[in-house]
Amino acid sequence: METTYRAVLHGDHIEWIDPPPDIEQPVQVHITLVTEPSSVLEVKRGQAMADALAGLAHLGGLPEIADPLAWQREIRQDRELSGREP
Repeated sequence: METTYRAVLHGDHIEWIDPPPDIEQPVQVHITLVTEPSSVLEVKRGQAMADALAGLAHLGGLPEIADPLAWQREIRQDRELSGREP
């Protein structure tokens, strides 16, 4: 099982940002160096999402849905749950 803990590497010393793992025996670890500040990564990820949404908007939506507002109202209607009395 893999679990991620945030930390800062100072030479051969790890400074934990998140609470460190509660382990007593040695364990194998994989360390990934983040070369860009997380704020830069978040901006890039956000821009990629915005570009994808702009591309979808440029396509004009789903052609099989003639009236998006009517489709949304239909989808949001309450439905009976199996095994429950109304």
